[in-house]
Amino acid sequence: MVQSEPCVAGLFAAEGGARVLGSKCAGCGTPYFPQAASCHNPACPGSKMEPCEFGGRGTVWSYSVANFPPPSPHKFDKPFKPYAIAVVDLDSGLRLVGQMVDPPEAMTVGAAVNLVIDTLYHEQDKAFTSWKFKLV
Repeated sequence: MVQSEPCVAGLFAAEGGARVLGSKCAGCGTPYFPQAASCHNPACPGSKMEPCEFGGRGTVWSYSVANFPPPSPHKFDKPFKPYAIAVVDLDSGLRLVGQMVDPPEAMTVGAAVNLVIDTLYHEQDKAFTSWKFKLV
């Protein structure tokens, strides 16, 4: 049996629904991922950062297709299969970049998606996972 493991610990969680772990400024509401120590919004009345989780539904703002394998140190399962990378405006307030689960030819700007946790690559009998998006 293949064991699942996050590709980077502490950036996302799957229990109770997929979400990325970031922060939000209580002073102005600006969201950040990954977590930020202070607010970078020049119009912020006062930087007060609080932990925040972002997930759920969103809308594809833009996307690109990776038609060739990424260079080292990036890892992927072979043989390489082209995939879409989307910029998504989550309903929870964060704009997030992530790989799509769906094939590139299924992509459209404005499409509804959900944040999911899915396998990024396999190595030494482990499935390394990350956040991705899936068309609704």
